[in-house]
Amino acid sequence: MGHWGLAHGVRARGGGGFVKARSLVFDLFGDYLRYRGGEARLRSLVSLMGCFDVPEPTVRVVVTRLRKEGWLSSRRDGRETVYALTDAAWALLDEGRERIFHRAQGPWDGQWHMVIYSVPETERGLREQLRKKLAWFGFGPLSSAVWLSPHDRTGLVREAFADEPAVQLDVFRSRSAGPAADRDIAARSWDLAGLDRAYAELLETYRPRLAAYRAGELQGADALVERMNLIHDYRRFPFRDPDLPPELLPEGWSGRLAHEVFLEAHGLLRGPAEACVDALTGAAMPEEEAG
Repeated sequence: MGHWGLAHGVRARGGGGFVKARSLVFDLFGDYLRYRGGEARLRSLVSLMGCFDVPEPTVRVVVTRLRKEGWLSSRRDGRETVYALTDAAWALLDEGRERIFHRAQGPWDGQWHMVIYSVPETERGLREQLRKKLAWFGFGPLSSAVWLSPHDRTGLVREAFADEPAVQLDVFRSRSAGPAADRDIAARSWDLAGLDRAYAELLETYRPRLAAYRAGELQGADALVERMNLIHDYRRFPFRDPDLPPELLPEGWSGRLAHEVFLEAHGLLRGPAEACVDALTGAAMPEEEAG
C-alpha cells in the first residue's frame, strides 16, 4: 500500500487532479522503465518528471528520500547517477498492479471467508494496520472485529501478520441463509452505493475521451500525462472495491464498465506515451550529477 498518498503533490498538465511526485517515480518505473532495463539516469528522471511540471530540485529531493527509505538504489556510471527500484519496492508495485489490473473470475461458490481478530488495546497502531490490510485484501467489516470476503484470501492475512504475536486471528468459512441474505451482508459490509457513484464519476470523465484516444489525438507529453492521470484516478479503487461477484452487487453496477474503460484507455495511450518516454530518456545527455 506504501507509496499511495505520499507527499510532494504537483498539478499535472492536462488536468486529472494532484499527482504525487513520489508516486510518479513509482509509476514511471512500473509502467515504462521496468521494460527498459529497470534503471534510469537522474537526468532521464528529471526529463520525464518535467512533463508533469515537477522541477529538477524536487526530483532530486524525492529520489534522495526514496533512496534513504529503501525504495530506490543508486550507482555511479561515470559521472552520472543511475537509479533503480529495490526488491521491496518492486514487490509493493507488483502487488498494487495486480489489484488494479485484474479482477476475480468464475462463479461464486456461496462461501463467506471470515476473519475474527483480537488485538490488545495497547497496540492501537497495529490494529489500524490490520484493518487497512484487511481492506486491501478485499475484506469488509460486518462488525468491528469481524471481517469477511467472498474470496479465499484468509491465507494472505495470516501470512501478513505471522510475525505479530499480538494479533490473534480466527478464520472461518460459512454460508448465509440464501441470496437475499448474502446481498444484505454485502450492503452492510461495504459502502457499495458510494463506490458505485465514484465509478460513475470516473466513467463521466474518461468514457467521452475514448474517441480521441482511438483517433490518436494525444501524442508526446500530453499522452504520457493523460495516461498517468488515468492511473492516478483509478488506483484509489482497489482500496475500496472488494471485487465482489455479480451475485452480491446492486443492479446497474458501474464498476465492471469502469474497469473495462480503464483498461481500454490505458492500452490506447500506451503507444504514444511509450514513444514520449523513449524520446526523453534517449535524449538525456551525460553530465555531472549529484543526488
